[in-house]
Amino acid sequence: MSKIDDMIREALEGRDRDLLGQTGELGYLELGLSQFRGRLGWVTWVVMIAQIIFFLIGVWCLFHFYGNPDLLSALKWGISAAISLLFALQLKLSLAPQMQADRVIRELRRVELLLVARGAKSDDATKD
Repeated sequence: MSKIDDMIREALEGRDRDLLGQTGELGYLELGLSQFRGRLGWVTWVVMIAQIIFFLIGVWCLFHFYGNPDLLSALKWGISAAISLLFALQLKLSLAPQMQADRVIRELRRVELLLVARGAKSDDATKD
């Protein structure tokens, strides 16, 4: 973590520190796996199934590419393999912007939760 994160942690009191810990930043794999849940989880499932299908088609085409002695046929299989593998890669990379958006939304909710907790604390102090 950075120095500013350490300073924030030190400045927070017990309850706020607990909230900060509960809403901590997810790792890359946790964030990626969270894409399969929620309202748009089905889209991620469709994209990943299509990505796996194109990857397998690309591997199948590569198998024929390397086993084919004829130059024209090998070229046909090689181009097909390259296109399939590139399409599979593009499908996989299409999920990255959604992961970044989810990361930003999670951080905004974290800040909102901390502000609400601070507001509730200040309301309690004014009542006393």
